[in-house]
Amino acid sequence: MGSFLLLLAAGLAATPAAALGYCAGIIVHWLLSSRTVFHDGVLAKGAGRGRQKLLFIGSALVGLALTTLIVAVGEHAGIDPRLAKIVAVGTSFVATYLLRKVVVFGPQTAP
Repeated sequence: MGSFLLLLAAGLAATPAAALGYCAGIIVHWLLSSRTVFHDGVLAKGAGRGRQKLLFIGSALVGLALTTLIVAVGEHAGIDPRLAKIVAVGTSFVATYLLRKVVVFGPQTAP
């Protein structure tokens, strides 16, 4: 949200600001998810971990698409972009958490 607000303040339109802000957080999300939230499901280094990272990126792209779509629709509807971003944050959080819990770090991938 902070990078989104900074990009808005710098004059960037809401939709690209939302997309760029989300992209900036993908690496941070991997670090937090793999080391704190889902640490029991992280695979050892190797092919399995590489696949897990690709699945994580896929889940991040779902979140990015949701965020960008929600902010774009909100912007088109004349809604304050900050409010649209708050809705997007909640929606993408739920979607990516569920994807990561079930698909990325789920029991089928655990060591």
